[in-house]
Amino acid sequence: MDLLTPGSGLIIWQLFIFVLLVLLLGKLAWKPILASLKEREESIQQALDSAESAKKEMASLKADNEILLRETREERDKILRDARTAANRIHDEAQVDAKKNADRMIEDAKSIIQTERNAALRDVKEQVAMFSIEIAEKLIKKNLSDDKTQKELANTFIKDLKLN
Repeated sequence: MDLLTPGSGLIIWQLFIFVLLVLLLGKLAWKPILASLKEREESIQQALDSAESAKKEMASLKADNEILLRETREERDKILRDARTAANRIHDEAQVDAKKNADRMIEDAKSIIQTERNAALRDVKEQVAMFSIEIAEKLIKKNLSDDKTQKELANTFIKDLKLN
């Protein structure tokens, strides 16, 4: 059983080497490893902090964007309302102007028609007068072709005349 239990000298040397190895590793390896772990932890924390601040900034920007979007929509709606109002006003004005123009054109047409009608009536009267004079002239020439009828007509006119 001697083989299974180590000797006390071996245990001391192993303990001495172990302590020396721990001190050597602590001096040369553990400090840089812990320093790099600490540095990594700090960089991770900085990344988390910057991510958190970016998240807050994004939330703020999103809120600002939503406010701007809402304001833009409201402004668009206002512009559309104004445009519709202006279009309706222009349409109404155009209708009123068109009605005024149509009324004026109708009045002008009535005036022209009346003027033309009066001119036509004047022409007709002139023509009727001319025809009447021509007919009377022809009748008088035919009826007064002899002396007897001329004397009778002159006597009739003299009787019809009332002298003062």
